[in-house]
Amino acid sequence: MERRQDDAAIASRTQAIVARLKPLEGPLLPILHDIQSEFGHVPQASLPVIAQELNLSRAEVHGVVSFYHDFREAPAGRHVIRLCRSEACQSMGGDALADRLLGLLGLDWHETSADGAVTVEPIYCLGLCATAPAAMLDGELIGRIDQETVADLARAVRA
Repeated sequence: MERRQDDAAIASRTQAIVARLKPLEGPLLPILHDIQSEFGHVPQASLPVIAQELNLSRAEVHGVVSFYHDFREAPAGRHVIRLCRSEACQSMGGDALADRLLGLLGLDWHETSADGAVTVEPIYCLGLCATAPAAMLDGELIGRIDQETVADLARAVRA
């Protein structure tokens, strides 16, 4: 019963967002961004509302959500670490640093820790190629990461 109430509340709030942004040309991405801003992710219960209002199939809406890395289908952790996976960062040891961080946290890409403390996501360029390898913690850019920085990141998100 509680699940239905939650879904009904999500549908209602989604409906308001769609109504506000539907007049835009190409409204799907702005709608998805606002929904994620509202809920912290794009809930499954919002997809049928968006599809119906924009005359799209659920599969089309889901395809857009799953294609773009910025959209989440589940809530992120309290902290989000994004590690750059671009060629510049990889050439400067980014793969080994990523493996170390994932190992320290006991996570894989796109996973959130069981305690909800941290989510680790790949990102395919932070624009810090001159200071590679790079990361982002809760929106703050960090260049020239190394083994010590990785250990510091793991400690910071667990504190």
